[in-house]
Amino acid sequence: MPLITGRGIVKRYGSFTALDGVDLDIDHGITGLLGANGAGKTTLLGMILGLHPVDEGTIEVLGHDPRTAGPEIRTRLGYAPEHHTLPPDVAAVDFVTHVAELHGLPGPEAATRSSDALWLVGLAEERFRPMGTMSTGQRQRVKLAQAIAHDPRLIMLDEPTDGLDPVQRDEMLRLIRSVSERYQIDVVLSSHLLGEVEQICDGVVIIGDGRTLVQGRLDELRAGSAGVMVELDEPVEVVEALARRLETVGVPSTNDGRTLVVSGDDELVFDRVRDEVAAAGLAVHRLHRRRLSLEDLFLDRLG
Repeated sequence: MPLITGRGIVKRYGSFTALDGVDLDIDHGITGLLGANGAGKTTLLGMILGLHPVDEGTIEVLGHDPRTAGPEIRTRLGYAPEHHTLPPDVAAVDFVTHVAELHGLPGPEAATRSSDALWLVGLAEERFRPMGTMSTGQRQRVKLAQAIAHDPRLIMLDEPTDGLDPVQRDEMLRLIRSVSERYQIDVVLSSHLLGEVEQICDGVVIIGDGRTLVQGRLDELRAGSAGVMVELDEPVEVVEALARRLETVGVPSTNDGRTLVVSGDDELVFDRVRDEVAAAGLAVHRLHRRRLSLEDLFLDRLG
């Protein structure tokens, strides 16, 4: 059964409707909760935690209703919020220990788990430093450590790469993947970055305009074709001439210089493109079917 299911989820703040009929099924592995800033991702995470009531619809988390079993659910969940506001004068190890105690671990065990978690995220030597002296990247790792210290079944990470440079972002994503696989912890990763979700996630739920746009396993969602791509070792004007020729035979395309993308995913389109390129005697660098990306799916559902 899915870890989290939701049907017709509605959340209103006064006259503003943040979520308007969201459906979701979150399964094992790493699931990306994807949407633009302000799409309602953080609100949805709060409802899963039982911190915000559902105005309409239903949510079930690990077999429980968070409206009535919030405390029980939160003992089995870890959560890393988006904001970086951590107590500046508190050492990382003390903060993680405190959160572990809030999840029900006795003091000595919480202290041991805290040190272990900080070591796991690469902060073994920095664990006694006040968090106010840490960089954004280090604070993101502290937030990950406190989310996993009590050995949860599922962790929810809200924008875990926010404020990181590209190198730090890749390191954080690799760390999250390693933690998930090594300790069999399922992850819900909230993000507004399409590439980030494609890089690390097994499944995805995309929300926009207060509703579910796309959801499912990534390998299944991207199984289709998004047309044919032709990369030519020819001048731009030759590529444009090929595009015009394809247009006359009923095969529309777009190009950005030496790469031409042809719409359609059937065998006839691929064969026609191949034949036109061969007939023109053009130098082909690559001719292949273009796979669907999350961006394709996202834009298609938004119209």
